[in-house]
Amino acid sequence: MFSFFKRNKEQTSKRELKGYYKIVNQINGLEEKYAAMSDDALKDMTATFKEQLENGTSIQSIVPDAFAVVREASKRVLNMRHFDVQLIGGLVLTEGNIAEMPTGEGKTLVASLPSYVRALEGKGVHVITVNDYLAKRDYDQIGQIHRFLGLTVGLNVPMMEPDAKKRAYKADITYGVGTEFGFDYLRDNMVHSIADRVQRPYHFAIIDEVDSVLIDEAKTPLIVAGKMSANEELHQIAAMLAKRFVVEEDYEFDDETKATALTDQGIEKVERAFGIDNLYDLDHQTLYHYVIQAVRAHVMFERDVDYIVKDDKIQLVDMFTGRIMEGRSLSDGLHQAIEAKEGVTITEENKAQAQVTIQNYFRMYPALCGMTGTGKTQEKEIQEVYGMSVVQIPTNRPRLRIDQQDIIFEHKQEKYHFVAQLVKERHEKGQPVLVGTTSILQSEAVATSLKNVGLSFQLLNAKTVEQEVELISEAGQKGRITVATNMAGRGTDIVPGDGVRELGGLFVIGTEKHESRRVDNQLRGRSGRQGDPGESLFVLSLEDDMFRRFAKDDVEKFKKKMTKNADGIITNKDVHELVSRTQRIVEGSQQGMREYNLKLDDVINDQRGVIYGLRNKIIGGEATMEQLLQMLDETVDFAIREHAPDDAMPMDWNFDAMERTINSLTLSPITIDRQAQKVDTLFEQVKPVIDELKNLLATYNENEQIAALIPQVMLMRLDAMWVKHLESMAHLKEGIGLRHYQQEDPMRIYQREGLELFGRNYQELRRSVVKEVINFAKMLKERQEEQQ
Repeated sequence: MFSFFKRNKEQTSKRELKGYYKIVNQINGLEEKYAAMSDDALKDMTATFKEQLENGTSIQSIVPDAFAVVREASKRVLNMRHFDVQLIGGLVLTEGNIAEMPTGEGKTLVASLPSYVRALEGKGVHVITVNDYLAKRDYDQIGQIHRFLGLTVGLNVPMMEPDAKKRAYKADITYGVGTEFGFDYLRDNMVHSIADRVQRPYHFAIIDEVDSVLIDEAKTPLIVAGKMSANEELHQIAAMLAKRFVVEEDYEFDDETKATALTDQGIEKVERAFGIDNLYDLDHQTLYHYVIQAVRAHVMFERDVDYIVKDDKIQLVDMFTGRIMEGRSLSDGLHQAIEAKEGVTITEENKAQAQVTIQNYFRMYPALCGMTGTGKTQEKEIQEVYGMSVVQIPTNRPRLRIDQQDIIFEHKQEKYHFVAQLVKERHEKGQPVLVGTTSILQSEAVATSLKNVGLSFQLLNAKTVEQEVELISEAGQKGRITVATNMAGRGTDIVPGDGVRELGGLFVIGTEKHESRRVDNQLRGRSGRQGDPGESLFVLSLEDDMFRRFAKDDVEKFKKKMTKNADGIITNKDVHELVSRTQRIVEGSQQGMREYNLKLDDVINDQRGVIYGLRNKIIGGEATMEQLLQMLDETVDFAIREHAPDDAMPMDWNFDAMERTINSLTLSPITIDRQAQKVDTLFEQVKPVIDELKNLLATYNENEQIAALIPQVMLMRLDAMWVKHLESMAHLKEGIGLRHYQQEDPMRIYQREGLELFGRNYQELRRSVVKEVINFAKMLKERQEEQQ
């Protein structure tokens, strides 16, 4: 990706900004020229730019004119003119980096610039937002600029018909949610015909709220699941075993991280119960999976708290709302483990049929960029994973918001009481207040404390996105009190109402620190937009989840020297360092988890490349007979080398197994000479029967039945193998972290055994495909001989 100039990666320097301002001055110098053009002449510039690019002109050289054209179109269509700082944001995005712009600086309008420029290349631009509502809003609003300039605009949301999705992807610019783009990628690699695919090759993506999409959502992979029958007997046996297990003796359970692991004693019990030598052997991965899920079902899930039993079914309970989650079930056999625990009918399992991490999906784009209000704190991770730098864009107007120092109490109830009194005090003078919470559960606690002091408020915790947006947008009105989770209505500006600026603007109160400083800054950024006044304050307690989970010992140590004032506020100066240190520990823990999951997926990613590559060849109709013959050669080669390995003496070769495998394929049975001393001799012995087989297949090269059968068999076997392999890899992943006694890096075990698993499964795939096609060819031959 090109860059306008060399970047200082640590901070956005004045020198760097000076370089951007040079280009902004060029754009501003073109404003009169394009303002004087008629609508038609302005629209014609799109064709002019495309022609210039086709003739070898670089994107970099057309940027000033293209930006000036977009700004003029925006003025005419939306009556919105890009500020200079928005032009800088557009330049940063066009070169493939992240523009950090505070809330209220108009990031949505910024995206109109690079999306237009990169769409001129004719390869498609994807504009990613955090939810469907924002995608549709931007498609409707910003899309007007692009449609005016002659580009096509598409919207990609869930539940669309395939033809509608195809049209959306064929557009010059496509708006949508990142997860839906990822799911479309997975589904495209499950189709049986190229005509059924909806996506085209990736080119350029712009991600709004890039930290949310690439960091926060990167904790869990995207999975397309299908229903598979469960092994009822194994679930029931594992449940009986788990009931007898004793915590700390047979298994360990960490209440903070929810990590569950069998002890050496627990492993021995399982091995004795099933009569096996080594639970961690690859052949016993499925058994281990059933047992550990049974233990999790017993220790992590409590009846009438996490789920209820009704009508012979397990129904999950939403821990935040207390409502039944209709139709929802846990995946990977955990739901069935709870069913076995409670003795109800065991249902089908949700099994992964395709999966990819957010990181590996977005790394497939040749060029990627993004916008956020808070990205600098995560820049190192973003650079390492995605190769993007974060450039801090100056605000259009000086920021007037006052960020107060945190106030910290010992107990939660003291915190909520203080928050209620503070809100009441500000409300009495008419200042709007937004109380941010980290969860729905916490928002209920805040709501109760506000009711206790007689305040009425808007509570955003279980509303639809549209209602959230509406209520959040009104949170700046005089006298308004809004309680919301931090993510509610994200991407929506809160505009101060009449007379609110004089009262000090919107007052934002955070009631708990989040797992990342970025998210705290996002909450603060709700106030003080575009030079408006505002104020923010975090009110915490040492009983908050963050301290309970990650700083138990530090808090206990701190309490020994803790001092408080008459209001119960902790007065020790080093309490703020305790807060900062704990948050850094949480951030490090979260980043470590993402890095670990990405390393695990990188192993599968290589394997996914092999499978999807073969799949593409099959559905593309690329010489399927040649592929079959290659599979035949590889199957024979593997059969010989597996049973006559280089590191074994000829006397130890497994001639019987080798002979059985080869004879399962051939037309005429062969007896392999047990006196062979060289592998080459073995290949010479089997060559005649393999050649006979190839000759038979060659006679059917033009046969329509065979031609139609080969890709069908290949796809059917390939997809079944991949589902089985993903399940095997999931089971392998569960066990590797516990092999500390092997004194080997778990990641190396996963890589080595994952490769072994893949080799085994891939070989079985080749053998089954070859065997099925050959059996069909044999049957055809016999039928023809009978007719003669």
